[in-house]
Amino acid sequence: MTTKPLTKARIGVLMGGQSGERDISLRTGQAVHRALLRRGYRAVAIDVDPSLPERLTKQKIELVFVALHGPGGEDGTMQGFLETIGLPYTGSSVRASAMAMHKVTTKMVLAAHGIPVPDGTVVRKGERVAKPALLKWPLIVKPAAEGSTIGISIVRKPSEWHAALARAYRHDREAVVEAYIPGHEITVSVLRGPRRTMALPTIEIVSPDGFYDYAAKYTKGRSRYLCPAPLPTAVTRRVTELAVQAYELLGCDGAARVDFRVTPRGKPYVLEVNTIPGMTETSLLPMAAAKVGLDYDTLTEQILESALRRARTFSA
Repeated sequence: MTTKPLTKARIGVLMGGQSGERDISLRTGQAVHRALLRRGYRAVAIDVDPSLPERLTKQKIELVFVALHGPGGEDGTMQGFLETIGLPYTGSSVRASAMAMHKVTTKMVLAAHGIPVPDGTVVRKGERVAKPALLKWPLIVKPAAEGSTIGISIVRKPSEWHAALARAYRHDREAVVEAYIPGHEITVSVLRGPRRTMALPTIEIVSPDGFYDYAAKYTKGRSRYLCPAPLPTAVTRRVTELAVQAYELLGCDGAARVDFRVTPRGKPYVLEVNTIPGMTETSLLPMAAAKVGLDYDTLTEQILESALRRARTFSA
């Protein structure tokens, strides 16, 4: 049985761009585009470049599905541009996107509301800083505003400290330095539905050497995914509650993914919030959605509803 599309508007699926996550964004965008076509929508795939304003006009785009990852697409920049020209778009607002993309801001907001985050500090490019005195080896060093664990390092000894900072500075002028949290890598996707905000089943990521870096994410077979995560019931309930709280505190919309480390004793720490999670056919968000009976096309349509809600706001 075919379903009637929620809108007859011409939808531009924005993908690609120029961030370090371009290749993943293209895969996400192409999968979303195919799903929208299967559902009967008038969807157009658009690889973002400087000609975007003209192309949106030429293609007569009325609604935008944002499938961009990383700086320039996930950080509020694209969202601000679309609001300026009056095009409703999927996902989180300018403010929520900008806060979530900047890991330091995310941590400050969450910590202020009692959500546990790793201890840490910020080291800016040009500062000559030794290892923060209050932190012990190993440490995590990462750019303040990148995604897909680009530029991240586990620093296990003093001789690796400066190289880790240099690696982070290739992507950002601020490096986040955090305590390494031993334990489980857990992620929880959160989706705003027509009636309520819901957390999808937890996923545990089992990576080589316990480090879920870019290669572990995107090299087929490098990592295993356990869904639902084999956590005690009370711990599952806690990370689910924290994921929804983080989503709502930042003001997210559509789909988002909240990443955690959970200690062997079951204490969770929020690492970051991703406001445009990967949507390839094998990404974590579709994997979790499938566990509650949401197939890929239905999930895509539910994310599209965030743009329809925004369209109503724009016209109010």
